[in-house]
Amino acid sequence: MAYPYPSSGRATRTVLLTLVFLLSACGEKPQEGGMQGMKVPVSVVTLQPQVATVYTELPGRVEAIEDAQIRARVTGIVTDIKFQQGSAVEQGDLLFVIDPAPYKAVRDQAAAQLKNTQATAHSAQLQAQRFAKLVKMHAVSQQDYDNASAQAAQTAAAVAGAQAALASADIDLSYTQVTSPIKGQTGKSLVTVGALVSAADATQMATVQRLDEVYVDITQSTTELSDMRRRLAEGGLTRDAGGDTPAQVLLGDGQVYKQEGKLLFSGVAVDPGTGQVSLRALFPNPDQILLPGMYVRVRLVQGVDQKALIVPEQAVQRSADGRSAVVLVKDGNATFVPVMLGPRSGQGFIVHKGVAPGDTLVVEGFQKIRPGAPVQPMPWKQGAAGAPKAD
Repeated sequence: MAYPYPSSGRATRTVLLTLVFLLSACGEKPQEGGMQGMKVPVSVVTLQPQVATVYTELPGRVEAIEDAQIRARVTGIVTDIKFQQGSAVEQGDLLFVIDPAPYKAVRDQAAAQLKNTQATAHSAQLQAQRFAKLVKMHAVSQQDYDNASAQAAQTAAAVAGAQAALASADIDLSYTQVTSPIKGQTGKSLVTVGALVSAADATQMATVQRLDEVYVDITQSTTELSDMRRRLAEGGLTRDAGGDTPAQVLLGDGQVYKQEGKLLFSGVAVDPGTGQVSLRALFPNPDQILLPGMYVRVRLVQGVDQKALIVPEQAVQRSADGRSAVVLVKDGNATFVPVMLGPRSGQGFIVHKGVAPGDTLVVEGFQKIRPGAPVQPMPWKQGAAGAPKAD
């Protein structure tokens, strides 16, 4: 026997539940639409032209201002080392002693030979003087006088040769005392006591470097150099009225080296292999923080931009291919704009193309928005203290 009422009740409950879900879904749609219409708050600054010192950062390598390689100038055995490795030495300080005995013997022999030739020359000179008187009296022939004069001249030449040999022996003997040619800092000793050093091979024994000042050799691409010259010619940049171009070293940890240097010269020849020009800067180095061989970055002043548009570094977005972009607020919406960045200035970059005076730039919050999204601009709270300024 069938019971239709319970079956009809279940169908009624199913219909009611379906209506409830439909009504609930319809009620949620207006709320979702309201969320999509909300404006995302972002921090912004208004770009205004300002005077800025334009810098460029270039790679450089530290070189000693004087680098003396101490090499053997005579052959012999090293008998003593007179310096503390790594210590400071003065010009003329004794560094090594090479066995002087054989060179002293040669020197003594040269001195004895000089005395012998001097005695012979003295005798020949006296005889020539006597013959000069006798020839006038016709007591000796003219030939005898000529022979005596020639003998005196030959012995005088022999004396000069003996004197040169003695001077050479003195020089070789002095080379057994190896001294520092400059004031500076010694490196490690490259030979030990008992080692044989050779004048023929010019055996290197040590190195002395002057480090109270150092050179930093810098390279710059011809593209950067041409761009700077073009901007100077067009008036976009003006040269500082000062004489020397100041330079700063950025150490490996990002800190600025406290001693300011100056640019000595800018190369006029281009390396065909790299397409770069060479520059050299001089830096004081009283604490020997800069050491030969160190790779550093050098910040050079290129000029002054009277109408620079500077964007904070954190406002710049970079793509995988190296292109840069910023986010501007236009008609209440976020607009992603590609830009051409120039050199760094303060805590930001000078922009050459892509933005204009009066543009509203998003500094914080652009990570939460997409192109065309409505935004709520708010003044950047760090703008007063963190915004880049002209140096």
